[in-house]
Amino acid sequence: MELNDDLLAKLKVALARNIPFVERTGLEILDLGRGYVKMRMPFAGNVNHVEMMYAGALFTLAELPGGALFATTFDVQRFYPIVKDMSIRFRRPATTDVTVEVRLDEEEAAEIQARADRDGKADYEWECELRDESGEVVAVTRNLYQLRRIGS
Repeated sequence: MELNDDLLAKLKVALARNIPFVERTGLEILDLGRGYVKMRMPFAGNVNHVEMMYAGALFTLAELPGGALFATTFDVQRFYPIVKDMSIRFRRPATTDVTVEVRLDEEEAAEIQARADRDGKADYEWECELRDESGEVVAVTRNLYQLRRIGS
């Protein structure tokens, strides 16, 4: 799949607006490319009872890159992703917009897809850091996904 500017623009809209809950949060995809995504969760509208970002908004920001990586990296006609496990460690209160950047390199992606092609599924994982506007890490997540072959 070639990722031209038009396709990337359409993917940005679809990824951020395909799930009504995500659309309500105001999450933005700032940058998207093959095996790469950068997203921002706005503080406004995602505040809890003690004036910090709601934990569910942070969790959503850390989970959604899995769909973006899938859509830009793997053969969407032959595979689909699922979340198998995810954990989040909160390090400090988030009181500003929060961003996340996630990368999956070409070699690792090819190996994951080859395993899923051969075995019908393949686990893959990554950690990500959620950062506030000053660059401070507000949370760290461990994400375990599985790529599954359609029809397996």
